[in-house]
Amino acid sequence: MSRPLLFLDVDGPLNPYAAQPERRPEGCTTIRASLRPGRPLRLWLNPSHGPALLSLGYDLCWATTWMAEANRWIAPVLGLPELPYVDFGGQLFAERPDGVHWKTVAIVRYAGGRPFAWVDDEQSPADSAYVAAHHCGPALLYHVDPRTGLRAEDFTALAKAASGLVTRL
Repeated sequence: MSRPLLFLDVDGPLNPYAAQPERRPEGCTTIRASLRPGRPLRLWLNPSHGPALLSLGYDLCWATTWMAEANRWIAPVLGLPELPYVDFGGQLFAERPDGVHWKTVAIVRYAGGRPFAWVDDEQSPADSAYVAAHHCGPALLYHVDPRTGLRAEDFTALAKAASGLVTRL
């Protein structure tokens, strides 16, 4: 059996950046990440998300603008090991005339036909169409509200989906 990949975005699913600024979401801790000198970012991260993600039945992979920095700033707070990441390189924030998100092509390429779920707050029907046309394996694009981030019902849905994405080698 081959476990499916779970591509994880940070801002939105793990860091509910669109929550009311004066109300830290329940269970979250606040960290300040200094990715650029003099410009610390405020993040709300829920430490219980790490064990929940690890128990889902996927091989985890960062799919975020944080790329390798997610292992430095996000993984330790969540209790995650160092994870592989999709290197978006020159595609970072590149707009496409067909409306496909700039992450989509790189995620499909990284998956290489392997089953996957992609947790993000920015997918659209154009991304679903692209994945259906260019990925030969099962895939789930799972949208998370950036005002709430991942919730218990999201973990339940992802766990249930994992069994449907598993394939025999």
